[in-house]
Amino acid sequence: MANTTLSVGDAAPDFQLYTHDGTPWRLSEQRGQPVVLLFFPGAFTSVCTTELNTVNNDLESYDGAEVVGISTDAPAVLDEFRSSEHLSFPLLSDHDAEVCASYGAKYDRNFTDMNLDRIAKRAAFVVDPDRHIQYAEVLDNAGKTPDFDAIQAALEQL
Repeated sequence: MANTTLSVGDAAPDFQLYTHDGTPWRLSEQRGQPVVLLFFPGAFTSVCTTELNTVNNDLESYDGAEVVGISTDAPAVLDEFRSSEHLSFPLLSDHDAEVCASYGAKYDRNFTDMNLDRIAKRAAFVVDPDRHIQYAEVLDNAGKTPDFDAIQAALEQL
């Protein structure tokens, strides 16, 4: 599946993935509340750990949004990562990277020049209660983190 570029105002592609504990999670079932999708390259890596802990430590400022992290790690890995970091929001496994690709957040064999094809780019999307994208940020540099202030500002506008 080719990477798609999504912009503010676009309909957010629906998907179903499994959480860290094997529970199905579907975007379309989150109606009535905003959702923050945080794609990240890999559990237990330094920048991903910093990013998700930053969000977790400031979760109340995400204005009642459902926050989820998404990576291509297996559910068991995400479960251990979530537990070890004491994260309070779900982590979703996109093991085949299909959802990452549909959001334009998948490396195409160019992740740090290692020719890996199933790695999520670091990305953030704010999806409004009507399933439209109100904020979109996809980073090619895995060493950078999303603009947390811009994410929160987009949520405040809803």
